[in-house]
Amino acid sequence: MPADAQPELRQKLVEVARRMNSSGINQGTSGNLSARIPGGLLITPTSLPYEQMEPEDLVAIDFGGHPTGHPKGHHSSPRRPSSEWQLHAEILRSRPEIEAVLHCHSIHATALACHGRPIPSFHYMVAMAGTATIPCAPYSTFGTKALSLDAVRALEGKLACLLAQHGQVALGRNLDQALRLAIEVETLAHMYLQALSLGEPPLLDAAEMERVIALMGSMHYGQAADRPGQS
Repeated sequence: MPADAQPELRQKLVEVARRMNSSGINQGTSGNLSARIPGGLLITPTSLPYEQMEPEDLVAIDFGGHPTGHPKGHHSSPRRPSSEWQLHAEILRSRPEIEAVLHCHSIHATALACHGRPIPSFHYMVAMAGTATIPCAPYSTFGTKALSLDAVRALEGKLACLLAQHGQVALGRNLDQALRLAIEVETLAHMYLQALSLGEPPLLDAAEMERVIALMGSMHYGQAADRPGQS
């Protein structure tokens, strides 16, 4: 096990990464997943299929992308971090309440993102993202600082966003929560596209979405499976 330890978190991250594929929200090696560790993050490696990934393949880096967990400064894994490490690092750096970041190219969410379309309040479950509208960040080249900063801006006060011509990002207090939200965003995108086939659907107004968001918060909606300290 690499010097940064975190054996339980590493095992959990591998498990959730594989569930990304089995749930249908991710294909091949296009997505990436990270979890906060002291001083940085643990992230999936680049170009390694999840079914082949083992806990020791995960890469520990600080928020500047430098390897951690080895006295000589080498990566705690022989692998390189995901090409989207900056996206994960900037989000975790700017959102101290967030413990996990999931990025994927789920089909329906990405279809909307290819048109630069947000997911509006056509359905009350949009409130799962803590917002009345799941926004779409403008396009920037993958793996760049510009993409990371665009995503941080789009996510301000929210738990999910789309990335134009790219995919989606979902945040959570733990890995399970981030995965559940990413699946919900994809489900909402699918429903919205279906609704659009009949024309623009009517939207719930701001007051109703505020009520739903408050109600979900008071019920800890979508967090029923969470336990204190669970990663």
